[in-house]
Amino acid sequence: MEEKVILEDRQGEALIMEGNGANGRKLYLESYGCAMNFSDSEIVASILQKEGFTTTRNVEEADLVMLNTCSIREKAEATVRKRLQLFKKQKLTNPGLIVGILGCMAERMKETLLEEEKLVDIVVGPDAYRDLPSLIKQVDGGQKAVNVLLSRDETYADISPIKLGGNGVTAFISITRGCDNMCSFCVVPFTRGRERSRNPLSIVAEARQLFDEGYREVTLLGQNVDSYRWNISKKGEIEDPNIPTTNFAQLLEMVALVHPDLRVRFSTSHPKDMTDDVLHTMAKYENICKYIHLPVQSGNTEVLKKMNRGYTREWYDERMKAIKRIMPDCAISTDVITGFCGETEEQHQDTLSLMREVRYDYAYMFFYSERPKTLAERKFEDDIPLEVKKRRLAEVIEIQNANSLYRLEQQVGKEYKILIEGPSRKYPEEQLCGRNSQNAMVVIPKGPYPKGSYVNVYIESCTGATLFGKVID
Repeated sequence: MEEKVILEDRQGEALIMEGNGANGRKLYLESYGCAMNFSDSEIVASILQKEGFTTTRNVEEADLVMLNTCSIREKAEATVRKRLQLFKKQKLTNPGLIVGILGCMAERMKETLLEEEKLVDIVVGPDAYRDLPSLIKQVDGGQKAVNVLLSRDETYADISPIKLGGNGVTAFISITRGCDNMCSFCVVPFTRGRERSRNPLSIVAEARQLFDEGYREVTLLGQNVDSYRWNISKKGEIEDPNIPTTNFAQLLEMVALVHPDLRVRFSTSHPKDMTDDVLHTMAKYENICKYIHLPVQSGNTEVLKKMNRGYTREWYDERMKAIKRIMPDCAISTDVITGFCGETEEQHQDTLSLMREVRYDYAYMFFYSERPKTLAERKFEDDIPLEVKKRRLAEVIEIQNANSLYRLEQQVGKEYKILIEGPSRKYPEEQLCGRNSQNAMVVIPKGPYPKGSYVNVYIESCTGATLFGKVID
């Protein structure tokens, strides 16, 4: 992993897609935040393609600008605001330009952005993308347009996403939408609605289509993939005896069986819901990658209780032991929040001790950022000074830097099957890169290995973020 602190906002590249061009209009699309947002942008591209839109990399020639937004941290929202201010100025020279926002920030700040600040013409929530064509027509007619209604049913299962850019090798497949966990620090349940699962047959069909198109790795996406259930109630009851039931372990197996050359990853798991049957399924199939992202957030049970995470330090420790028992070669990453409401220095030390014990391969680390409408905002005081939050975060990062180097050093001298993703970023004329099952980036000398092919690599050395090796027969 190249960065030990995940980018709190991430600007997606506006990408070219083929459309029927019937209306001659061009779309400039940016995505910020989590993988789910980037997956949603592919759904939006598919919907607008059918309306005759093509996309452009040049915002100056766009007729429609759409930003798919994130509300998970204050900095992410601030970045989007700056972009909207730029587009507002652009409208002075291009008055026909339509500017809209999609996603979580749209859901949370619809009135402010649409009416008070007049930064956008269209506001569309995560469950209302099908309504985009009619909303655009409203704006064409001189009106502002908004639809942020949340749904208990929408999964976009029947829409074939247009894969925007990327490397043509790896792709996302959304399997659930929304979240029911109600972690006290998180805004997602309020911006993405209640949790619902997608028909497993549509997921398998999408995976098969992607494989036929040349993709060789899919990542199954959800706010909490472990709680995926089809035709099973939350009480474990079968809802319709005429429809097959499917849990996450069974879905994993179904996707793995699409083809042995199709790698399968998933994100994100929740410690309270990860069961041993998922781990045994992972161990059973070589093409299910041996990598789990299992956010802990804090190493202290009392802080976890205030976060409403639904597990204790002891429960999390047991899950770590189960993973290593069933899959000794499995890589593990996590999320950590420092400076949550009321966190004492002793509780912070518990987080540091957990990180030293587990020795995560990767970690996404933040200091606490209070979000409006969350339980934490209503119930707790954000009482940890910013300088203390940052100091604690720096201590977490220091430990994780050492952990990441340690985990990569353990892979030196071993052989791994690598999926080639293309030229390396640093030396594209001389090197290729790809990932092993443990999600480590591996760089090899350039050779006759096309994107999407598998090669066996002997690892010769590493840095704190990358493995280096040579291809072996």
